[in-house]
Amino acid sequence: MAIFNQNIKRMLELPRVIIKYGFEEFFKQGDLERFVPKRVKKEYSERIREINSYTFYERVRMALEELGPVYVKFGQMLSNRKDILPEELIVELQKLQDNVEVEKVNISQKLNLELGIDVDDYFSGIEEYPMASASIGQVFRAKLKTGEKVVIKVQRENIRPVVEADLGIMKNLSKTLERYYDYLKRMNISEIVESFEKMLNEELSLNNELNNILRFANNFKDDKRIHVPAVYKELSNDRILTMEMIEGFKITDIENIIKIGQKPEKVARTGLDLYLTQFLKHGFFHADPHPGNIFIKENEQIVFIDFGAMGRLYPNERELLISLILYSLKKDVKKMIEVIRELAIKFEVADEKKLERELYGLMEMIDGNSLETLDVVVLFEKARKIFSDNQILLSEDIYLLVKGIGQIEGIGRHLDPNLNITKVMYPYMDKIARERMNPINILKQNAFKLETFSDNWLTLPTDLKMILEKIQKNELKHKHEIIGFEKFQKTFEELVLAIIISSLFVGSSILALANIPPKIFGISGLGLLGFVIAGIMGMNLFLKSKK
Repeated sequence: MAIFNQNIKRMLELPRVIIKYGFEEFFKQGDLERFVPKRVKKEYSERIREINSYTFYERVRMALEELGPVYVKFGQMLSNRKDILPEELIVELQKLQDNVEVEKVNISQKLNLELGIDVDDYFSGIEEYPMASASIGQVFRAKLKTGEKVVIKVQRENIRPVVEADLGIMKNLSKTLERYYDYLKRMNISEIVESFEKMLNEELSLNNELNNILRFANNFKDDKRIHVPAVYKELSNDRILTMEMIEGFKITDIENIIKIGQKPEKVARTGLDLYLTQFLKHGFFHADPHPGNIFIKENEQIVFIDFGAMGRLYPNERELLISLILYSLKKDVKKMIEVIRELAIKFEVADEKKLERELYGLMEMIDGNSLETLDVVVLFEKARKIFSDNQILLSEDIYLLVKGIGQIEGIGRHLDPNLNITKVMYPYMDKIARERMNPINILKQNAFKLETFSDNWLTLPTDLKMILEKIQKNELKHKHEIIGFEKFQKTFEELVLAIIISSLFVGSSILALANIPPKIFGISGLGLLGFVIAGIMGMNLFLKSKK
């Protein structure tokens, strides 16, 4: 009942906010005005002039902020989609902030209830006021009895029902809007909402974040350049996460980088190298690597934090993405299109020649710039526009990756203005290309294919084995049907009958003229008989053709 009431409350809130910020045309265009309560329209009609003093895109941002955390996060996700949204709207969406107040919580009591522990047995102290407060949760500083400094991430009370209600409304609304607005259908707004739902549900689960940290730590266990925060499983569950507190400074803090004896250029190269390793080698990468999520410790190690949302590339996607990068470096546009077709969720290109010319234009853009002046972000945005114009849709994880690479390159250019991601990628791609051509790897791939073929042969379905056995015993019978053959057969029979009738008339005429006895009424009897038979057959043919 509580969830139902929450859904009703949020459903009434949506049209209220939309009309408040002057988007009543949104309902009129889609013939959705009948769904808006009259009270809501009357209440805010007087404030339309005031609201319209803001630009359209400012009002979009303001409406999302008033609708709350779920809509704010949706807007933040859409701020990465320059391929489908105008630049003015992207600028406003990038300003979105979670306007959430600190939620008062008795952290010690909450830990006791949630984890079933006596806090005093584990902690020597916990700060009562959160060090950070966001829409999904709050973070508290604490210290373990063993001396380690930790942070405790605690999910907000009753946040899940609110999120579930908003997601349900957004999914239903997106499907409705696609029926009324063609441009939203072309944007695949329903798929975007589904991807957002998946991302938000992952972020809601602190067990998921804990597992992400463990997986990330395992991927880099032999790399001394990076430090991954330790987690405490016994002090964590799906709503609470206890992890090591990182003491350091932001990766963009050049003054402190120099103070610890490091060169900003080296830090830039290392950070970029670590990010390339994440997606090129492991297919598991940080989804939001902005400066606030990357720190440097006093011992020069780089630390990524906030693992709630991670990007994933499945093995096949990673191989295709690597192939796409390799072909782009070779400027083999035809091969690039083949890979894009396999990589895309939707590939509805009306004119492949046009796509080919646009990709060649992209290659010329790379050739026309030196590595030092080439802006990878601009390059990616150009590529995304080409994909959008040609009705090519990629997975949300690839869009996350593009955003992540742009963020990392921005950090790199801040530390080293001469850094270029393309130049850094060349050794990676050269190594991958050589590994692919390695005879041992080729042999392994073929051996795997042979093993797969062997397994498939041994597990052939029983009915297929029976077919093979019947072929060997010459017992296999083949039955086929020609569609429309009955009609053809009837027409053919009528044609043959008509020829026979014609022949009888001709033959009877010859007999009649030959004056051959016996005669009936002065006409040859055989000729007269032929006329009678031909007449009967002709009448029969006429009646059949009418059926």
